[in-house]
Formats: sequence, C-alpha cells, structure tokens
Amino acid sequence: MAALHWNFSCEGCTITRDEYKAHGLEGSLEAPDWPPLMLAEVDALLRRYPHAAGAERLLSISPRPFSAASVVATPGGRVFVKRHHRSVRDRDELLEEHRLITFLGTRGEELVAPVLADADGGTVVTVDDWTYEVHALARGVDVYEQALSWTPFLSGGHARAAGQALARLHRAAEGYEASPRKAGQLVTSFTIFAGDSNYSSESKNSYRADPIARMDAYLKKRPLLAEYVEQRDWRTSFDELLIPLYEKLEPWLEYLRPLWTHNDFHASNLMWSGDREDAKVCAVIDFGLADRTNAIHDLATAIERNIVEWLRMDDPDAEIVHFDHLDALLTGYEEMSPLSYEEARALVAMLPLVHCEFALAETDYFLTILHSEEKAYLAYEGYFLAHAQWFQGIQGRRMLAHLERWAEKAVRKSAARVNAR
Repeated sequence: MAALHWNFSCEGCTITRDEYKAHGLEGSLEAPDWPPLMLAEVDALLRRYPHAAGAERLLSISPRPFSAASVVATPGGRVFVKRHHRSVRDRDELLEEHRLITFLGTRGEELVAPVLADADGGTVVTVDDWTYEVHALARGVDVYEQALSWTPFLSGGHARAAGQALARLHRAAEGYEASPRKAGQLVTSFTIFAGDSNYSSESKNSYRADPIARMDAYLKKRPLLAEYVEQRDWRTSFDELLIPLYEKLEPWLEYLRPLWTHNDFHASNLMWSGDREDAKVCAVIDFGLADRTNAIHDLATAIERNIVEWLRMDDPDAEIVHFDHLDALLTGYEEMSPLSYEEARALVAMLPLVHCEFALAETDYFLTILHSEEKAYLAYEGYFLAHAQWFQGIQGRRMLAHLERWAEKAVRKSAARVNAR
C-alpha cells in the first residue's frame, strides 16, 4: 500500500499520520492501515444528506483498524460517518448490514441507531475506491471508546447489562429471514463447524470428514488463504486439535436455530447510560461482522471477546478469565432469554471453536488486502490455532469446567420451568 500523507483538524487540533494511531493485533497502538476521514471529504459527503447539510467539525477519530470513522458535527446535529475501501465493503455488502439494522429498528427494542439516507434515498455512497455510510448518533455514552476486544468489562454490573442487551437483540432479530451473507472480507460466518442434522444416521467417520469438506469449500473462495494454510498443513491441525472439539459440539447442533447475529458483541460496541456499576446498555453499534449464525454462537462470541484477556495469554502467572463477569453475563442473558439444557451444553462446546471463522477471515484480509505476512501469521497461528489450543491448558479447562457446572444447573432450571406450567 502506498505511503499516506495527510493532516486534518479534529476539535481544533492538527493530527499528522505519525501522530494518529489505531488498534494493533497485540494490544499496541500502531500506524493505521487506512487514512482517517478528513473534514473536506466529509463535508462533501454530508452535503448529499438533507439531515446533515454538510460538516462543521470532526469530533472524534475511531481507533478501529479495518475502516475509518468519526463522529461529525453538522448543521443538523451530530452524525456518525464510516468509510470503507471497496475491496473490504462494497455497496451490496453494506446494504446487507443496513437491511438488518433497519429490521431491528422496527422491533421496538430501540437498540440500534438508524442508517441515514441521502437525497436520493440511498444509504451507501460510493466515491472512487471508497464506500461511505452515515448513521444517526447512537443513544448513550461511549464508555469503552478506546477499549480493544479481549479486554474486560469495567464491572460485573456492566457484564450483566450486556447479557440483557444481547438477549434483547436476539429477540429483535427473530423473524429476519435474509440469506447468509455472500463470501467477503471480515465477516464472522458459521459454516465450517455448523454440522448438518441430516447426517444423524451416518457413521462417525462421516462426521469427522464433514468439517474438512466445509473447510475446503471455505478455502476455494479465498485462494490466497488456501495457499497459506496449505503450507501450514491445516488438515493435521484439524485432525489433532479441531475435529476433537467439533465432536463435542456436533450432538448439540440440531438444537440451534438459525438467527442473524451481531458477531462482535464487545463492550466497545455498546453505548451506555454511564460508567457506574448500575449502567445500562442504550444501544448496540457496528454490525460489520453480522451474519446468519445462531444465538449460541453469538453468546459464545460475547464470552470470547469480553471474558478472557487473550492479550495476556503468554503470561503464565496471569489469571486471564474473569469468572465473575462470565457469571454476570450469563445471568443477564437468561433473565431475558432462558436457555434450554441443550443450548447450554452447546455453548460449552461452541466456545473453543467460535473464533475460528473470523480468525480465518482476518488471515485472509491480511493476505489479500494488506499483503502482510506478519499480520497473517499472528491471525492464523496466534488466533485461529492458539486460542483453540488454550482450551486444552489449565485455565482453559477450568473455564470449560465452570461452564459445564453452569450447564448442569440449566437442566434443573429447565425442569423447574416445565413443572411450573
């Protein structure tokens, strides 16, 4: 990628490329892959939007690495503007997200910020190599604005509120019947380990072959990723590490109903009523990874993103699992949407695998879009493989045992609900 040279004004200060930093893979701040939004650029864009009528000032600069985004002051009030390179999100791909957001906005939960339309009624603007989207400003305070994924909640109260909000979001998504997203960059799908209930009469060997066939299909759509993982003997990794994990998940897959889900439910993608222990979630933002998976997959993703401090996993003395937050997140979720015993068991088995397809998607992004072997290595070896391997270690086994005890309680709760009817 060519060197970038720019500067721009944000709240009255000038920021150069050397000064602006984005979130890196290992918890550090680093030079961004994409240039931030510039005031003149955003002003030209927002003159297309009757609600905004131009831009007066950039009020924030997002540190997220995969796009450029800012809160912008306009004559019509504040809006949120996001810019993508078309190789990452084209018009049709953004419209997939916008249709979901629009549906959720009709469901009465008031958890999403509307996508704004320009004077022609469109919600995506394309200029040269860039695609833009503009959203109304989400309700609430961005308490975790600078937080990375894999960093914990500020409190157990926040974890419980997040669980409640996730259950509300899942309830709002029921009835949205769009097809899964087409293969593209940076989407969290669930296909490789999704199984198929039609295979219930086949042999164990057929079960074992199924994820291999699905991985082959996944890779055929991503040629650089296919070449990369072939060099790393991915089939051996499946046989030794991932297939045994899948065999624990497979019996429970038939109990999981397809659902369009957020797939990046981290505290920094939530807007809050404040930072106190009793704060509530006012809105859910950033549906860029959304796809048709299932509620248990999304709940497992929320656990993976918020409960385990993966950035400290190389420290042998660090206790990186926040069990109190885990219990609070599950309590909050079940206060709104109690899980069946089968769903609870599926959650335990899903957790060591839930990261896999996004880790592969990140690896492909770094190879295909950024042409970075270094980042691809971190995504594949340090994320795709290492996170699954962690669950075989002491802390990972302890976490799964904790969840297994919780799941066994779920059968008693399910029985109690049945007896109460």
